[in-house]
This record gives sequence, C-alpha cells and structure tokens, in this order.
Amino acid sequence: MTIKAMSSFHHTGTSGSLYLIPTPIGNLADMTLRAIDTLKDVDLIAAEDTRNTQKLLNHFEIKTPQISFHEHNTKERIPLLVKKLLSGQSIAQVSDAGMPSISDPGHELVEECITQNIAVVPLPGANAGITALIASGLAPQPFIFYGFLARKSSLKENELDKLNRHTETMIFYEAPHRLKKTLQAMSKKFGEDRKIVLCRELTKRYEEFLRGSLADALEWSETQEVRGEFCLIVEGRTNAEDEPEDQLKKLPLEEQVKQMLDTETMRVNDAIKLVAKKNKLKKQLVYNAYHHLDSK
Repeated sequence: MTIKAMSSFHHTGTSGSLYLIPTPIGNLADMTLRAIDTLKDVDLIAAEDTRNTQKLLNHFEIKTPQISFHEHNTKERIPLLVKKLLSGQSIAQVSDAGMPSISDPGHELVEECITQNIAVVPLPGANAGITALIASGLAPQPFIFYGFLARKSSLKENELDKLNRHTETMIFYEAPHRLKKTLQAMSKKFGEDRKIVLCRELTKRYEEFLRGSLADALEWSETQEVRGEFCLIVEGRTNAEDEPEDQLKKLPLEEQVKQMLDTETMRVNDAIKLVAKKNKLKKQLVYNAYHHLDSK
C-alpha cells in the first residue's frame, strides 16, 4: 500500500478547497483572525443553521453567501457541494458552535472530498470539550471524547457499561432537559463516588463549573432549575474500584445473566454458560437460577 499525501497549502489541482472553520461556542471574541479572513475569501459558506451563522457574519461584516448543510440534508447537499468544489469554488463549512464534525455535521463531506482528491483545510479554534477539560481539575490526559450519549435509556446504559472499563478521563455533552437522567445512569454504572465536573455556558456570562461526586451532581440536578448546555468531565476508573467483572459477580446469578444479555450480543444459553464459567459454577445451577427452577 502506498500512502496518499495531500498538502492543504500547496494544492495544485483545478478544484477548490474545503475549509473547516471553528466558530465561537459563546463569546464572539474567540473568533480567530484567520477564520474571519477565510470566511470573507471563500465563494460559499456551508452552514448548519444559516440563520444562526448570519448573526456571526453580520457581526464581522462578512458578505459571503451561505447554503444550509445539516444532518437532515447531508445526502442531497454533499454531491452539490463537491460539484462546486470540483469546478474551482472554495467552500467554508461551519457548525452552529465549535468544531465542524465534532458532534456536528461535516464528517461525510470531508470523506467525500478526500475521495475526490479535494484539499481539506482545518483551522484551529474553539472547542467546548477541551475548554472544559483543562479547567476541570481532573486529569487532562489521557482522555476520551464521547460527545452525546444515546437518548434511549437501554442504549445509554449499554454505552456506559462499556465506558466503565476506561481509566481515562471522559468528556460528554448533554442538553439541560436530559441532564438528570444521564447523571442517574452514570451513578448507576460508574458508582456514586466517581468525580465529575459539570461545565455549563462555557465562555458566556454565566459560565460555571460544578465540581463534586456523581451523587453530588445528581442531587444538584434534582434541586435546581437546570439551564444551559453542559459539558460533563467524568473521572476514569481508578485502581481502587472493582473491575466490571468483579462488580458483576456481586449480583444474583439471574441478574448476572440479564446484564450479560444487555451488554453483549448473545443467546440466553451462551450467557448462562459464560456466567457459570466466570463464577466457577455448574451451568445447570445458573440455568435453574435464571429460569426460577428448583435446583433440588
């Protein structure tokens, strides 16, 4: 296999370039000079929400035309944008706040541009996850960026089961109306003593960092009117905590089988066999416990 090299700054083809432009996550003063200049110079801006982006453009007196590009029109927009790029136009892609592609649209367009040998130029700038991490007080590296958890409770619990194996600091995003349920799920899977920092309204007037345990955070969410977009910085698993398998063994056999079925794709009999093996028990004993059969 030959590695494919493409220079963003010495692109010699006839096509234009795709510029990935970070936008402020709250404070307009965080817009970089390079980002402003690029938005002025490109032929078109592909925006997640043209109404939201227009406010930004008006503030910096940018007259470049926009086209909408969001999660609901990706399939129809990508061929159009690629066609424009191949014809020689340059396009800037922006999301409503922060980095394109990070919990926002953009990745599929980048993939197609690379396939079509179109230069992709990323600009550095505002990002809520990293901004929250460096002020959290928790270990800044290594870390895992996860973004938004699944909305459906069963899927969310499966995600947290897998994440509970990690010792790295974890970064999540969450909306205010879902915060309480997410903290409940984290407390259940990670344990109430796990450290967490709730970071809200980053870079804005009411920016706030709420530091404590998951139990503290859950209590706060139950007694306050929760407002603002949240970034959650969660401590990774410590050596003092039981491994997930050790925690599993503390549960009744029936519950162990049920958890295996929830977190792994397997048949009931396979889950029973695995639980029996982990507990060094006969398979029949676990089978009877799961099916509520008399073991005598």
